Amino acid sequence: MTPVLTEIIKVFGRIGLLSFGGPAAQISLMHQELVERRSWLDEQTYLRALSLCMLLPGPEAMQLATYAGWRLRGVAGGLIAGSLFVLPGAVVIAVLVALYSAFGDIPLVQSAFTGIKATVIVIVLQALRNLSRKALNDREHRTIAILSFLSIFLLNLPFPAIIFAAAFWGYVTFKGPVETPTREGTSHLARSLRTIAVWLPLWLGPLVALSVTGHQLLSDLGWFFARLAVVTFGGAYAVLAYMTQTVVDQYHWISTDQMIDGLGLAETTPGPLILVTQFVAMLTGQQTGGFTLALAAGAVALWATFVPCFLWIFLAAPYLDRLAARPRLSAALHGITAAVVGVILNLSVWFALNVLFESVPEKSMGPLAIPAPQLSALDFTALSLTILAGALIFRLKLGMGTVLALMSMAGLVAHNI
Repeated sequence: MTPVLTEIIKVFGRIGLLSFGGPAAQISLMHQELVERRSWLDEQTYLRALSLCMLLPGPEAMQLATYAGWRLRGVAGGLIAGSLFVLPGAVVIAVLVALYSAFGDIPLVQSAFTGIKATVIVIVLQALRNLSRKALNDREHRTIAILSFLSIFLLNLPFPAIIFAAAFWGYVTFKGPVETPTREGTSHLARSLRTIAVWLPLWLGPLVALSVTGHQLLSDLGWFFARLAVVTFGGAYAVLAYMTQTVVDQYHWISTDQMIDGLGLAETTPGPLILVTQFVAMLTGQQTGGFTLALAAGAVALWATFVPCFLWIFLAAPYLDRLAARPRLSAALHGITAAVVGVILNLSVWFALNVLFESVPEKSMGPLAIPAPQLSALDFTALSLTILAGALIFRLKLGMGTVLALMSMAGLVAHNI
């Protein structure tokens, strides 16, 4: 039986409020609510939809929610499900940015953030371990991961170039049955063109308006996060390296420490981890022009990041069965996933160096820029907290919220010793 819209609002509102713990936990929660408890979707449809969402750029859990809503009640259902998955976390992030801006420089608060930063190192390492176990099952994909790491760590190559190179390699080197191209009917083509005609201007129109009217900061934020929305294959951890590379080193919107704090705060909220884009935008706006500009910047980041998710789903969902049967696309995805492992390894090293050392100078060797921290700059408090976070996550297997709370308290204790 097809649920009515009020039921969809109730169920996806519940999912949005309880979606802590990253994509794996969120996907599991949706499976429990939609497949096991209510039988709104069957197992095979759910798994095929998950595969589709992993092929698309953007947060796969949010897009899976959007697909489920679309499957149940069309475009209206998709809009409701996707929006409710994001909005609770967005409200929390807005409150946290206000508190962070007001109290983030207080030494006691900074001590609590030291514990959170140490936890972030371990969280990213955990994501790296989990993904590498699935993605690096042969020599070719391990090689792609190593080359991706070296490309971004030593050569500072842009993340999109690395991802597209890995996808191209996976696609052209695929060895298997030749795909028989299918001709889409006129009705399918017309539907796709209508979707593009509606959602592409809806997504990019406000950004064009910001550019034309001279709102430079909001325009720069919007176009950057729009570009980010096109290349966010592999989840938030993968794209964080590219985001950090741009917002810290190129635009100088926020500092390295603030970027790490933002990831720690995003880990504590419901919804997709890519909500860290809202944190970056709001903090940039707050530091530039106060809270009003912060709210506008956060709204621009949310629009540029999540509106394209609806475009991708409404465009691709009607072709789910055809896309799932394309082995070359699957091979391209595997290439991307292997590259993402290398990119997340770079993120792990970058976080660790910036949290564990008071300064990280670079040594240039031709085209290479190699981080060369001095042992005398090692922060033994941060190192001890990182080891403690590792024990809580890997040995005791405590939940993410519990670990973050305990590590905040551990940072406060370390401050008073």
